[in-house]
Amino acid sequence: MRRLTAALVVTITAWPALAAFPCDELWGERNAIYKDAGYCFRTERAIRAFGNAGCRYDELADVPLSARQRADIADIQRQERAAGCAR
Repeated sequence: MRRLTAALVVTITAWPALAAFPCDELWGERNAIYKDAGYCFRTERAIRAFGNAGCRYDELADVPLSARQRADIADIQRQERAAGCAR
């Protein structure tokens, strides 16, 4: 899984035209983990991007994630906060 370093995120966000890119990339990485684990998306954006075919879990708390997946999600969320991504 590709990761943006904090320095790169800070550098990219210095240019407003590029600021959405790391946020979109991080959003996609985070939600790909949920998709692979069977989460049923609720937002139009996520459904458009990932679909809900084969989903099994309506609540994030019910999605069975490994310790590695949880750590990856936490890392992505830290990067999203550092980049000032919309929630």
